[in-house]
Amino acid sequence: MIKLSIIIPCRDEEDNINIMYENIISKISTADFEIIFINDFSTDATEKNILKLIKKDKRIKFFNNKKKGLGGTIEKGLVNSAGEYVTILMADSADSIEDLNEYISIMNKGECDAVFGSRFIAGGKTVDYPFLKLIFNRLGNNLARILFLSKYNDFTNSFKIYKKKIIDYFFPIVSEDFNIFLELPLKTISRGFKYKVIPIKYFNRTVGTAKFKIKELGSRYLFTLLYCFLEKVLLNKKK
Repeated sequence: MIKLSIIIPCRDEEDNINIMYENIISKISTADFEIIFINDFSTDATEKNILKLIKKDKRIKFFNNKKKGLGGTIEKGLVNSAGEYVTILMADSADSIEDLNEYISIMNKGECDAVFGSRFIAGGKTVDYPFLKLIFNRLGNNLARILFLSKYNDFTNSFKIYKKKIIDYFFPIVSEDFNIFLELPLKTISRGFKYKVIPIKYFNRTVGTAKFKIKELGSRYLFTLLYCFLEKVLLNKKK
């Protein structure tokens, strides 16, 4: 079994494909990994650039998303991952491979089912985080903390790592967009899986265009939060 599956969703990221690939292979602490690029209806040379990489590295997998939206893109990656652990890296290089190495080290100890990074605890860091996005982030995450009685404060951050075997307990996945990154950790918590929180770093993209649209996504995050909360209540009643 492969140790780690790295899922990278891509929509119009032609300039970031090689940057991500080189960053991973030059810094990652394990040689036992696969990179799964999921092309989310790109209209530029994203697919072409991924296919070029596949020719020189057999550790790369490539799929085209069939269900439009980031939620469908991530679900495609989860279903097709073969690693013992699964992580998601955004194509904009927002996340640190050094932090990923720390994730791997913790998971290898076998004491938890997932590791959640936080940019907003001691040791965490954000670089050029958009102010309006930060306000939206803090409001949403604090609401999630209250509803789920959790001390964790960075649910919506995409960069986490999970044991592959717990992924099956997350289906069906209801989130169609960025709100999938809220759904996965909430389901981890409501289903009683063990997780650890560590500080991580975030770097705002310097290449390409951001796909996150606050006005379009607010209602979707709220739907996911309420759905997972209702699910949590129902699960507790069954115990």
